[in-house]
Amino acid sequence: MGLPERLRKEWFILGIALVIAVARLEPAVGVKGGPLKPEITITYIAVSAIFFNSGLSLKTEELTSALMHVKLHLFVQIFTLVFFPAAIWLFLQLLSITPINQWLLKGLQTVGCMPPPVSSAVILTKAVGGNEAAAIFNSAFGSFLGIVITPLLLLLFLGSSSSVPFTSIFSQLFMTVVVPLIIGQIVRRYIKDWLERKKPPFGTISSCVLLMIIYTTFCDTFANPNIDLDKFSLIIVVFIIFSVQMSFMFLTFLFSTRVVKSQSITAIPHPLKKMDLHRCH
Repeated sequence: MGLPERLRKEWFILGIALVIAVARLEPAVGVKGGPLKPEITITYIAVSAIFFNSGLSLKTEELTSALMHVKLHLFVQIFTLVFFPAAIWLFLQLLSITPINQWLLKGLQTVGCMPPPVSSAVILTKAVGGNEAAAIFNSAFGSFLGIVITPLLLLLFLGSSSSVPFTSIFSQLFMTVVVPLIIGQIVRRYIKDWLERKKPPFGTISSCVLLMIIYTTFCDTFANPNIDLDKFSLIIVVFIIFSVQMSFMFLTFLFSTRVVKSQSITAIPHPLKKMDLHRCH
């Protein structure tokens, strides 16, 4: 495979690097309250567009069939909201005796307690040819569970808690995930023949929206004047995230092939996906 073909195939990875670089150069454009108004365009419009897109692209039979995979759903939710947070806590106990910035370690634990992000879990599953319908259900269902479970996990592992606006989070998830998905399914019924004939690039569209979400997230990060991290800790944490990612994907593959015997490996919101934009919840 030549270089041009390789670049076309890996355009999404290159796009991630590009949007991070652009965010670093001029973070004020994509911060909350900035010209792009991400608190509206990203939190509501972009996420809604992703699930409307999924509603258009998925057959109704695929969605109803996904609901029947009870073992898969149990595996995904237990892995994400029970096993993974506990495993990260044990791992961070070992790292707590190292000179790594303790706030970074607490941040890793916090991310580990989060439910799957509703946007990237679906898009990345679709990108690798996984069970998109199962990913949609588990991302949405896990996010609703996270409203209750995540605060309890943070209290258990970090000894801290905070008030959670249950009503507003629930309504936001419903309006940006469930409603657009249903509308997409309704629209699909009327343009089904056109969709099957033209085959729009649904995956590419959703990936572009995800790049926009990543861009605004890093704009917020780079625009924060209070970030003061030593390079050693930052490099080590990046290495830790990569190692955890590969280890848990391998563990998930071994376990899922025995228990679920389906496409569960790509339907699971793995650690890297958790790093994406929990602002969208």
